[in-house]
Amino acid sequence: MNTEVHISAKKEGFFRRIAEGIAQIPREHKGFGKQILMLAKNDLIKTYKGAVIGPFWAVMKPLFQLFVYWFAFTIGMNGGPRGPVYDTIPFFVFAMAGFLPWCFMSDCVSRGSKCIRDNRQFVNKISFPVSAITTYTTLSKFYIHLLLFSFAYIYLVCTGFMPNWYNIQIIGYAGLMFMFFWALTWSLAPMSAFSKDFESFIATIMSGLFWISGVCFDSYHIKNDFIRKVLLFNPMTYFCNGYRKALIYNQWFFEGYYHPDYENIIFLCEFILVVILGVINYNRLRKRLPDVL
Repeated sequence: MNTEVHISAKKEGFFRRIAEGIAQIPREHKGFGKQILMLAKNDLIKTYKGAVIGPFWAVMKPLFQLFVYWFAFTIGMNGGPRGPVYDTIPFFVFAMAGFLPWCFMSDCVSRGSKCIRDNRQFVNKISFPVSAITTYTTLSKFYIHLLLFSFAYIYLVCTGFMPNWYNIQIIGYAGLMFMFFWALTWSLAPMSAFSKDFESFIATIMSGLFWISGVCFDSYHIKNDFIRKVLLFNPMTYFCNGYRKALIYNQWFFEGYYHPDYENIIFLCEFILVVILGVINYNRLRKRLPDVL
């Protein structure tokens, strides 16, 4: 009996700490709304300081990469490989729809993992919450995403993909993507601040994730059944497919290739897990950050 009471108390204490941790971050943000927006803007200016066109370089780089893919697959490879998707959708359009979320996700992980170390001047200021560093860093990347999406959407309309009600899902996918990778930085940023090796590890795996996240291929029609199911656990694949559903597949988020809806169920579980781990890591490491940096 005592053992059951002890286990119940431990569970109750664990969930109470998670709830308190989740509430802690919004409390830290209270009163810092204007500063976060201003710092997000300044982060862009600082990143591209000295460049003639400033933050527009953040758009020029992915646009140039898109041009390279268009030339390689549309001109060089005469339209790219054929498959179930490519029969009705040009490969460049297919790849662009997956590339849009990839740019944001890649920048969030790469820059977000280094944001505390790169902004160490704020860590020792008691009046400024450390969690706000991850917020304005993620927000600055989201600004770029919205601008890049605007260019891509205009291109889609000009090539015959007319606006429809399915497109409105982009609001939900973009919002979820922002929240997921913002929560992910709660773990990545403090851990990278403690370990340069962890920071290097993040940089290393990001170069490979591009090719295994469904950015340039249709993850739904991979012949290997095991690999196709493994990709369901990659949140980057989830958002690449989500953007395609909203922009070019004309499908709702609950429509898909799997029944029951494994994609959304798995992502929801991963989202909850990322938030819980982020809260635990942030609260465990934030008080030790000034000593490390």
